[in-house]
Amino acid sequence: MIFDEGVRWEMLKPAEFLSRQAEKPVVYLPMGLCEPHGHIAPFGLDTIKADWLCDQAARRFGGIVAPTMAYHTHETGYHKPWLREVMGGVNPRLAALPPHLVLETLLYQFRAFYNAGFQAAVVISGHHGSQEDLRRVSSAFEAAYDFSTFVRTDPELVSGKFDGDHAGRYELSQLLAIRPDLVEMSRADRVDHDPLGRFAQNPDVEKASVSYGTEILEAQLTEIGLFVEKQHFCTDREIPMGDVATIWEGIDAQKRDWRTLNQE
Repeated sequence: MIFDEGVRWEMLKPAEFLSRQAEKPVVYLPMGLCEPHGHIAPFGLDTIKADWLCDQAARRFGGIVAPTMAYHTHETGYHKPWLREVMGGVNPRLAALPPHLVLETLLYQFRAFYNAGFQAAVVISGHHGSQEDLRRVSSAFEAAYDFSTFVRTDPELVSGKFDGDHAGRYELSQLLAIRPDLVEMSRADRVDHDPLGRFAQNPDVEKASVSYGTEILEAQLTEIGLFVEKQHFCTDREIPMGDVATIWEGIDAQKRDWRTLNQE
């Protein structure tokens, strides 16, 4: 991924960081995962989408992009039977973590953002399916502190306008618009004879196009911008780490309701 160094927390020097933060104290957190996306796309497609959207949003609307969280949930909840269906027993080469680690980490990331002086967070996940639990965490944090959050997967940003998919026309069009050099369409027919089989590739992947991907990405950025532009900033404060542990206890107590642990 080619990062926009001018908006990335880890690449900014103090003077530039403080200047951008003072102008718009919003932080963006890209979330992704390495998982199969067929024979034509890289494992990190989910992460690439999230990184691009956050970088572009920060550049257009202001704010700073936090270091990417490139590990996510999988192998649990409804993802578990789905994985068996699209992989057929082939090793998926996943980079997944258990839900409790991802969710608790997100909670402490909100604390870090808050204490660093940000007053709102935009979390964009390129991996779909765990958003209900991600918002369970953000809602708990919002209830405890004066802090606004916007947590969405990239298909949610264009719900009702474009149909999301996995390694199909929708996702590959985005990648063609972002990083065409990472797409190898000539391998689309390998599902019929490759030892890896389908490798989670969607049958309509050959319908992907740069123009369609550009439409999707622009619509997604518009939705992010609507949230950022309506924020009003005013406070400055700090949260002790122990206080966040108490919030986590409440979230953990609801584990029986977590989407990431239930297949229905």
